[in-house]
Amino acid sequence: MNKGKIIWLMVILFLSYTAFLYASLPSDSGIISTSVYSGKQIWQKNNCGSCHQVYGLGGYLGPDLTNVYSTKGETVIRSLVQYGTSVMPSFKLDEKDLNDLVMYLKSVDASGKSDPRSFKINYDGSISQ
Repeated sequence: MNKGKIIWLMVILFLSYTAFLYASLPSDSGIISTSVYSGKQIWQKNNCGSCHQVYGLGGYLGPDLTNVYSTKGETVIRSLVQYGTSVMPSFKLDEKDLNDLVMYLKSVDASGKSDPRSFKINYDGSISQ
């Protein structure tokens, strides 16, 4: 086989595999509410991921917050965000922003567990629990 045929074969295989992966993407689990979306924007705007993790991804100064809603509860989350701790600054969010951030953390909590050691890596690179 000459080099040109090998290159075309590789391109065809690459495109076929790419089409297969995109055709087998997991289905959307539902529509995200505007409150959850706004909460995610607040999370990003305040750079919460620089200290905290979600699903094991993010900073290491603070705890992983994937399941904080079910373990600590809404009242504790609200208190920590508004008043801070000796390490975490206080974020003076208005009531709507605070509600949206809590809804985002509640949504993340409902989506699964955060311990990456329990994740199964599939043959196509996706992860399942």
